[in-house]
Amino acid sequence: MKTYRIATIPGDGIGKEVVPAGQQVLEALAAANCNFRFEFQNFDWGGDHYRRHGVMMPADGLDALRDKDAILFGSAGDPDIPDHITLWGLRLKICQGFDQYANVRPTRILPGIDAPLKRCKPEDLNWVIVRENSEGEYSGVGGRVHQGHPIEAATDVTLMTRVGVERILRFAFRLAQSRPRKQLTVVTKSNAQRHAMVMWDQIAAEIAAEFPDVKWDKELVDAMTARMVNKPATLDTIVATNLHADILSDLAAALAGSLGIAPTGNIDPEHRYPSMFEPIHGSAFDIMGKGLANPVGTFWSVVMLLEHLGEHEAAARVMKAIEQVTANPALHTGDLGGKATTAQVTQAACDAITKA
Repeated sequence: MKTYRIATIPGDGIGKEVVPAGQQVLEALAAANCNFRFEFQNFDWGGDHYRRHGVMMPADGLDALRDKDAILFGSAGDPDIPDHITLWGLRLKICQGFDQYANVRPTRILPGIDAPLKRCKPEDLNWVIVRENSEGEYSGVGGRVHQGHPIEAATDVTLMTRVGVERILRFAFRLAQSRPRKQLTVVTKSNAQRHAMVMWDQIAAEIAAEFPDVKWDKELVDAMTARMVNKPATLDTIVATNLHADILSDLAAALAGSLGIAPTGNIDPEHRYPSMFEPIHGSAFDIMGKGLANPVGTFWSVVMLLEHLGEHEAAARVMKAIEQVTANPALHTGDLGGKATTAQVTQAACDAITKA
């Protein structure tokens, strides 16, 4: 029997509630499937760890994760700790340390979800956003000088390398090629950012020549926000820089009904290191500990984790359970206008997996 070693990092806020819910779903799946099992190891890194030790995770934390098959992550963010410390000290330390250069965010309107675009049919909004996850605007290049003086200055430099741009665009074209519509939109801002984004555009055209069966177009990021709202059916696979895709993917999740249902995968496509899967909703300290968090985004992240491990039938089983849960208004949490609890949604998902 195959054993998958999974690291769980609940992190902060509601991450401590939804990651255990995701583990319950994986355990229910393993109990219903005799072909594999999971071995979990939990890491209590995050804001509480920072208060005890002055760091979000240990200096040798990556070594503790290196032998895992995948990572299930909750959230990083604490109202008492500056955001740049929580992000760079945990999530980005793992993403960059393991060169998880492809951030993949599927978005579609699930059954039973009342999405805000009333003229949009579910089949019209079925996207995958590919986010460059290792450089660009989040490369960490920059600094501050003369702090506290009138001449204080700060810089954040967008760093794009040919190898970084080539590999994310090639990944996006391959993903588009694998989907039924074989369509890719490349997001840019080369009218204003005349160096890095012009290089991005040029490399996109070069990589496109390798995929003659993929129809592709280019869209300025500001125009892209309007297109996502007004013409969702014209989009399928989308690729953008680190910052642009970070913003666009939250818009996509909102258009699909809630950030609470949205998943993401931080992928090392070459499988050199473990990849990390997480919901995108954040730590949501306002509902922490109340049992109100929507675990669906975590369950969908579990689907992505299983797909990455090559367990496609198991992934489809969990996705079917998710769809059964969202189709039932009685199982909608507060973000979807309902009153269901995290525990109720989790139990319903586990029951659906067991009965499948």
